[in-house]
Amino acid sequence: MDYLAGLNPSQRAAVEQTEGPVMIVAGAGSGKTRVITFRVAHLIRKGVDPFHILVLTFTNKAAKEMRERIMSVVGQEAKNIWMGTFHSVFARILRVEAELIGYPRNFTIYDTDDTKSLIRAILKEMNLDDKLYNANHVYGRISSAKNNLISPQEYNKNEAIMAEDIANGRPQMGQIYMTYAQRCYRAGAMDFDDLLFKTNVLLNKYPEVLHKYQHQFKYLMVDEYQDTNFSQYLIVKRLAAVNENICVVGDDAQSIYAFRGANIQNILNFQKDYPDVQIFKLEQNYRSTKMIVNAANSVIEKNQNQLEKNVFSENEDGEKIKVARAFSDNEEGKIVAEAITQERALKNLRYKDFAILYRTNAQSRAMEEALRKINVPYKLYGGTSFYQRKEIKDLIAYFRLTFNPNDEEALKRVINYPRRGIGDTTVEKILVAADQQQYRLWDVVVNAHTFLDGRSANAVGNFGLMIQSFQAVAKTNSAFDTAMHIAQHSGILKDLYEDKSVEGLSRYENIQELLNGIKEFSEREDIEEKGLDVFMQDIALLTNDDNDKDPNADTVSMMTIHASKGLEFPVVFIVGLEENLFPSQLSLNSRSELEEERRLFYVAVTRAEKKLHLSYATSRYRWGTLNNCEPSRFLDELNPACLELDFKQRPATLETTGGFQSERMAWKQKDTESYSKPKPKMVKTTSILPKAHVPTPGFAPSDTSALQVGMEVEHERFGFGKVVNLEGNRPDIKATIFFKELGQKQLLLKFAKLRIVQ
Repeated sequence: MDYLAGLNPSQRAAVEQTEGPVMIVAGAGSGKTRVITFRVAHLIRKGVDPFHILVLTFTNKAAKEMRERIMSVVGQEAKNIWMGTFHSVFARILRVEAELIGYPRNFTIYDTDDTKSLIRAILKEMNLDDKLYNANHVYGRISSAKNNLISPQEYNKNEAIMAEDIANGRPQMGQIYMTYAQRCYRAGAMDFDDLLFKTNVLLNKYPEVLHKYQHQFKYLMVDEYQDTNFSQYLIVKRLAAVNENICVVGDDAQSIYAFRGANIQNILNFQKDYPDVQIFKLEQNYRSTKMIVNAANSVIEKNQNQLEKNVFSENEDGEKIKVARAFSDNEEGKIVAEAITQERALKNLRYKDFAILYRTNAQSRAMEEALRKINVPYKLYGGTSFYQRKEIKDLIAYFRLTFNPNDEEALKRVINYPRRGIGDTTVEKILVAADQQQYRLWDVVVNAHTFLDGRSANAVGNFGLMIQSFQAVAKTNSAFDTAMHIAQHSGILKDLYEDKSVEGLSRYENIQELLNGIKEFSEREDIEEKGLDVFMQDIALLTNDDNDKDPNADTVSMMTIHASKGLEFPVVFIVGLEENLFPSQLSLNSRSELEEERRLFYVAVTRAEKKLHLSYATSRYRWGTLNNCEPSRFLDELNPACLELDFKQRPATLETTGGFQSERMAWKQKDTESYSKPKPKMVKTTSILPKAHVPTPGFAPSDTSALQVGMEVEHERFGFGKVVNLEGNRPDIKATIFFKELGQKQLLLKFAKLRIVQ
């Protein structure tokens, strides 16, 4: 068992316990990936057939890394493990079983853009206000329903849900959901949420299918279990019900995706689901210095709802955490940029050793400007993925139509691109004909002369013939040859080649890069199925971490804290540590929301290996108004012995300043002390806060059960405002209100005390 020699006692015990339910509580930087990969390798070394092992992850990157590590121990057998993201594994199962639930095996997977495009089309057909029925909101509502396994039929029968939609001024939401589901079905398409929803339907409705996969997967492992939602939880529970050889790995302290539907209770209640579970705790942090680990522990211990563990480090003590205060967000950017330049020179570091983390994407602007001014190269993570670029999506739409001509979103996208004389009026006629006859759009296209006249019929008919020719080519050619044929004969390559602008050249090169990727895919030796349809499934299931990023580029990394999870950097800057920014103003309505924000801060702190910088600004523009800011409560929650205050004209220890509480007191007293830079002339040093609102005489809160978007309201302190959004379930409905004096705020209605003006 030499391959286990490098594991510490806790890691080794978790690896060797292969039978029965197991929970591995893995603290930050504790070697979680190492344990999962060695555990799978150990199962195979013990004689378990890799075809009987299922490993579920949240990113393709994690799955790829694990498979490579397992292969280094057990060799080529690692290729036979069922390993991948939830969505990719269940898409693979659905490809085999889809016909049972009425879908073709070559169903299309709609990405977020496809989904929102279809929703917008439905809203237009129903003549609904797209501001009230915002496509993003509708998409989120449908997604939430699916992740809670609520079908369109159940949604429309649920009186509480329907009453909530009516109260929010969106009584047609149920009908939109029903129409959306029908249109996806008609198009032979599933969105990302369907891959989980339909798998649940499959396992629930067809016991023989459930039995098949329960005996196929004799050993289950789930990574990042704290991030699972209800739908994922139920699938895993069903699959593990026969053998109960289930191992979940995660850290409740890093559960930060509640907004995506993740339920922290899944990991907190695992012991209730499996009373005979064996629990292993990985508590040694190999990533960070003792200073950083101690600071992180001092914050996360403030959370009440957590699994008990004692994370520690045996690394060097390390430097204290520097806390910088700036007058404005622009000055904060300058402080960060100068610190990067200085540390890089003094410690012989590369730019890629630095990361800047922030709570919201909007904060990147000030950082970008400061870095550009002194020529520090940087890369923003979370930008447009290669596969989300227009020209790439256009060509892929042709690929999708070739294998699933019923894919209506793909058809609408390219029926007149490149231009072939099929205008909006003709497309509208196709849509109307399909709707009236209850046909699919493709049926109208291939019978164009029945439904259309003259040139329109010829143009549409020729488009249909072209797609049918692509289908014939795909049956006998490789993925690359098929893709090249479609790129050439669709006219896309010619159209982009003729555009000699810088942007046009870039788009043409992007198409070439896509074709290069397909060529590489066609020549891979580690996969058996190499058709273009298989390539498309792979790219449809790419996760956010799979964007085209060069890991060797020497650039400072900039990203939101949510995007940083799973990453690590020698030097980390966490910026914007101010109340109502971090923690977010939207998270201060309940303990559970505040605890999630604290976990988010914990994740940010534990990304740092050697050095951590924290900063905040005492003023920041919001909605065009310069507001005073107070330091984040998270600064006060850090162990003061771990901090070094990098304040100008202030003592450099928390003991002498009374902690950040004294900073808050100074803020509340409108302290006019001069900071590191003079205040701009536009700001009066007495106060820049709005004048206090004087309530209307006889002010009394109204019953807000019938509150609707668009209503004018009065708040006792915030003044007059207009309701711009309502969300959530009773009794926890949140109202987003734009107040004339303060800008936008989100309030929990049961506590808000609003007077309805009209």
